[in-house]
Amino acid sequence: MTLTYTAGSLVTARGREWVVLPESAPDMLVLRPLGGSDDDIAAVFPAFEEVKGAEFAPPSPADLGDHRAAGLLRSALRIGFRSGAGPFRSLAGIAVEPRAYQLVPLLMALRQKTVRLLISDDVGIGKTVEAGLIASELLAQGEAKGLAVLCSPALAEQWQEELRTKFGLDAELVLASTVSRLERGLDLGQSLFDKYPHVIVSTDFIKSTRHRDDFVKHCPDLVIVDEAHTCVAADDTTSTQNQLRYELLRRIAEDAERHLLLVTATPHSGKESAFRNLLGLVKPELADVELDSDRGRKLLSQHFVQRKRADVRQYLTTEDGLGDDSLAERTAFPSDRFFKDETYKLSPSYRALLDDAIAYASERVEEAGSQGKRESRIAWWSAIALLRSLVSSPRAASQTLRTRSAAAAAVSAEEADRFGAPLTRDAADSDSLEGMDVAPGAETDDAGARLAELADRAAALEGPDGDLKLKALVKHLKALLADGYHPIVFCRYIPTAEYVAEHLDGKLGKKTVVRAVTGTISPQQRIERIEQLAEEAGQDAAARRVLVATDCLSEGVNLQHHFDAVVHYDLAWNPTRHDQREGRVDRYGQQRDEVRVITLYGGDNGIDGMVLDVLIKKHRQIKKDLGISVSVPDETSTGVTDAIVEWLLLRGREGEQGTLFEADAFQQSFADLGADWKSAAEREIRSRSRFAQRSIHPEEVAREVLAIRDTLGRADEVNVFVRTSLAALEAHLVTAGDGSGDFTAEVSGTSAGLRDALAPVVGSAAVEGARPIPFRTTSAVARGEAALVRTDPVVGAIAAHVLNSALDSQADGRRPARRCGVVATRAVDTRTTLLLVRYRFHLTLPSRQGEKQLVAEDARLLAFQGSPKNAVWLPEDQAHALLTAQAADSVDPDHGEAMVTRVLGQLPAVTDHLEQYGDTLSAELHESHRRVRRASDEIVRGLRVTAQKPADVLGVYVYLPAASGEAAV
Repeated sequence: MTLTYTAGSLVTARGREWVVLPESAPDMLVLRPLGGSDDDIAAVFPAFEEVKGAEFAPPSPADLGDHRAAGLLRSALRIGFRSGAGPFRSLAGIAVEPRAYQLVPLLMALRQKTVRLLISDDVGIGKTVEAGLIASELLAQGEAKGLAVLCSPALAEQWQEELRTKFGLDAELVLASTVSRLERGLDLGQSLFDKYPHVIVSTDFIKSTRHRDDFVKHCPDLVIVDEAHTCVAADDTTSTQNQLRYELLRRIAEDAERHLLLVTATPHSGKESAFRNLLGLVKPELADVELDSDRGRKLLSQHFVQRKRADVRQYLTTEDGLGDDSLAERTAFPSDRFFKDETYKLSPSYRALLDDAIAYASERVEEAGSQGKRESRIAWWSAIALLRSLVSSPRAASQTLRTRSAAAAAVSAEEADRFGAPLTRDAADSDSLEGMDVAPGAETDDAGARLAELADRAAALEGPDGDLKLKALVKHLKALLADGYHPIVFCRYIPTAEYVAEHLDGKLGKKTVVRAVTGTISPQQRIERIEQLAEEAGQDAAARRVLVATDCLSEGVNLQHHFDAVVHYDLAWNPTRHDQREGRVDRYGQQRDEVRVITLYGGDNGIDGMVLDVLIKKHRQIKKDLGISVSVPDETSTGVTDAIVEWLLLRGREGEQGTLFEADAFQQSFADLGADWKSAAEREIRSRSRFAQRSIHPEEVAREVLAIRDTLGRADEVNVFVRTSLAALEAHLVTAGDGSGDFTAEVSGTSAGLRDALAPVVGSAAVEGARPIPFRTTSAVARGEAALVRTDPVVGAIAAHVLNSALDSQADGRRPARRCGVVATRAVDTRTTLLLVRYRFHLTLPSRQGEKQLVAEDARLLAFQGSPKNAVWLPEDQAHALLTAQAADSVDPDHGEAMVTRVLGQLPAVTDHLEQYGDTLSAELHESHRRVRRASDEIVRGLRVTAQKPADVLGVYVYLPAASGEAAV
């Protein structure tokens, strides 16, 4: 038996029409329903089932629609495309509409045979989306068969959710908590990474010697590394954690055929050797090349993209030299952060406790100094732990006073530093310390009754009467809530967060819901608790939500949909931590134009005011001046904070003699910090200029954006389509009064067909009218909302219903779109016919694995004046303009049906033109594929694009001059 049907041809089977796919064989046809998605693909055996050749049925002249029919049918068809013919194979099938600037890394990737990129855009720009776009495209093209994401376990579930909901990629979590279950399902000798093609892996779990070799041996051919700056070694002083991560990545990168995407907002933390090692993972030559040379700049520009918000807030404008602001996109970043530093004073009893604790700590440090270096360092870390917990909260102080110091177990001074630093500083980046914002411990081996007495005094201070810091928090939260904000309160320690949440409950009004999220619960439980908080507070429009959290939520987590203000209850000694906290809400998708930040600090505790002035305010000023965050140099900032603590301890022994700024140790540390930070800022300025993304120019992006919009449509087209379709289907729409363009739709009164289509994606509550469906004009939406973009599941369900009901003239209920129409309008001077034509293309795409055969679709509008036999074809822009033509008069239905019947009868006369147009589209697509992949001849050799004939005429719409006698009124 020979194969009768070529790829792209139409057949009829099982009572419907199908497109034949390239995977078909003589004895088995692989078919996709006409207008369907890859999820509907089926295999049919002609020996057992009847299969016939088919042509697309012409429209029925009796099934006329109004002036909106053509536009709605075209939009429904384009929204339904999941296999575009352009060079970006995945964009038609993903559930996110990328911003134009997010296409830059994708274009860079497609110009490389093996993709190696360092993506270093600023916090909140969308690096996850940029990496996801590249991954989904490589997988869609067959350039990669599997995907591994290396990240912190705290971010694993978020990566899993992003890949699943936005890119349709189901990835298995490989964490310390899941690996045993996964391994039980393996066959004998089978690797975990052979069984699961897409995985999200804890970096610190997989770097261990037990698992590393297996991962390297069976590692997928595409790897994304999140927070890549934590995975490089700078020198011999680098932590063991970083050394092990770097060794893992070095071995992964050794495979020259493996695609590798490194993602970080801070590629250059001040250590040139670490930055060089990071670049060396991308391309070995970059580790040694002179980056200021022409060769160095050119080489780096192919593999490195780094942009700040100002670079992308307004993109593709006349300022980019394009001369076409119709392409411009304004990205929804908040315009500013409003900072307010609020002080509080200690109560007399709290002041007395702090003074006594400082006196005790200074005695311990002095005594330990005579006992040896190890004892001195243990006492030092215990003192820092005690002081930090005391200015945090009474509960943290009480637990710290009762907890044995982690450093006490050290056998050397160096080991004491390793134990003590992560729990008292703010720079820990190890997965193994995830959620360790515990009371750090001040008790040593020989501590006794004095600490117990201090702990009892601390516990007695709980509540707003003894703890004026808590009282101040209540005051400032009430002001934020009154202004309509939903704040996150960040605390340094778990006991503090639990204490704050406990005492806030019931103090902020009956309609305010307060919840705490700390490292005591798993990352997945944290997300669930946040979603529960949002749902509880979202049941009443007047309700407010307050989240109290430790720094387990300060990195990588998206919280902008539910919160819009940050309160720093505890100061971090590393100002980058403040930036990370604020970045959870100040990022793409935040609906507030102004994010508020309140920083609480003690005016009389001897620590907070100095940290605020010396570190945090200086960090803010540098960011304001440069537009980017510059990390504080670790060693010099540590020197400053150590000098502050040392001065406090000395003051405890020597009384109120002198001020901190007069202390020699502080003066030297402060001078060193200023010099080092200035140097780091200047280095960052040079880096931004030197490494500016220049390999992809705005005009190149604009060209591809135009091509994508021509095929898949613009966001405003989707907005009009959804509103018009829902209104025609008698849904109840309520527009938001804030000018955003958002609206809600109540669909319980619509046809059964639409409700059936929506039920799987919105749930029964929305379909039955218990909950309206919120539609948002931004693509960054919260759970339960629909984005007005073509790839949103709710939009897709509406489009599928409109398209299917239009193609089925016997369908019950209201049908907004029709395949025919006659419109009397002032938009034309002579009879004009608009055709909606679907083209199918057979593509042969070369890849590293050989040629790949694909079938893709496109929809086009063509218009001509006069009769089909004497057609005068109009330019594309005039054809598109007919979609907005308004009816000026009504047309007699019988007259309209007769006219469409005549046009349809003469339509074969335009077949040649339709086929020539298809050939033109094929040539344009061929050039588009070559253009995107132009950097490598190997990637374009063998590329072919041909149009399948005949094309499908989906719709025929006749426009008559309103004053013409042809329009029978």
